[in-house]
Amino acid sequence: MKKREEETRPMTSIRRVTQDRELFMPLLLLGDEQLSMIRKYMDTGELFALYDGETPCAVCVVQKTGAAEVEIRNLAVDVPYRRRGYGRALIEYVCREVCPPHGCVIAATGDSPLTVPFYEKCGFTQIYREKDYFLKAYDHPIYEGGVRLRDRVILRRGN
Repeated sequence: MKKREEETRPMTSIRRVTQDRELFMPLLLLGDEQLSMIRKYMDTGELFALYDGETPCAVCVVQKTGAAEVEIRNLAVDVPYRRRGYGRALIEYVCREVCPPHGCVIAATGDSPLTVPFYEKCGFTQIYREKDYFLKAYDHPIYEGGVRLRDRVILRRGN
């Protein structure tokens, strides 16, 4: 029975997006709800999309920040596709295919009860916090998991 389900389920793939990146803005806005913030890193970051069959259902923007370091600037999974391992699959792809050998991946996220534990389960450890980041950097209050975000939590995986 399980084999039959696997045969009918669409295959997933991760693709680097180089054209028509604006088409992914609805997904990107799930990970960072302020357009002006996304625009700051979209031009210098690489955009990757995870497809379920031919449907883009998750995105990740990665920016090189040092000789041996990349930063995940945006990671989002469309609501109907959550809890299927797609966010983790993008993180593993970035760590394996985008991060320089013996380098590290940085992720900066809000002090949310949803995202911080997710990154920790993916092998990241907290290295510091930027106090009141979301109060200063965003033009409106940001809420996630019923909590107003205040601090930005910086996490690292790798060297």
